[in-house]
Amino acid sequence: MPEPRTLADLPYVGHLEEHDGAELRRDEDHDVVHFDDRAFTGFEAGNSRFTECAFSASRLTDGSLRRARFNDTWLHGVQVVGTDLAETTWLDAEFVSSALAGAEAFDARLTRVAFFGCKLVSVNLRGAVLRDVVFVDSVLRDVDFSGAAITGASFPGSVLDDVRFDQARLADVDFRAASALSLHDGHGSLRGATISPDQALELAPALARALGIAVSDRPGHERLP
Repeated sequence: MPEPRTLADLPYVGHLEEHDGAELRRDEDHDVVHFDDRAFTGFEAGNSRFTECAFSASRLTDGSLRRARFNDTWLHGVQVVGTDLAETTWLDAEFVSSALAGAEAFDARLTRVAFFGCKLVSVNLRGAVLRDVVFVDSVLRDVDFSGAAITGASFPGSVLDDVRFDQARLADVDFRAASALSLHDGHGSLRGATISPDQALELAPALARALGIAVSDRPGHERLP
């Protein structure tokens, strides 16, 4: 199982410059910047670029980062609430002990992204593309992956609660090490995923319904409602 990095582990830590406290704005480039204990509310920072940046104990509330790009970005103790992350691009990013709530991240692209001890609540990832993404010891509650394309994802130690996978496309997705797997819908879209025998037993009734299979222990041709 992968382990989260600390700030000191980052290869660019010696080059980080503290953020000057200015508001986040559209189309800005942020290179090797440390956002430490910063609070941004109601900001408009669409199309911004963050390269080799670190966020520590910072809060992003009711703002917009639509179409922003995050390359080799590390986030620890960050709260992202009600913020627009739609069409953002994340490459080699790491979230540690962070929380995302009510975030719109539809059509986002996440490649080699790791979540460690995070909480995602009511996050919209509809139509997103996820490649080599891992959720470790995290909670995903009411997260919407409908229509997403997910390749090479795993969920060791994580709780998936009321998660949506309707019309998602999965390849090499491993749920076996998840602590709990509760789906709101999309049971018929689990093709390409691997689940444990216990998970298969728990999901069996919903999987049968999704496949149009009637399950009954009564004789004859009766069908369960």
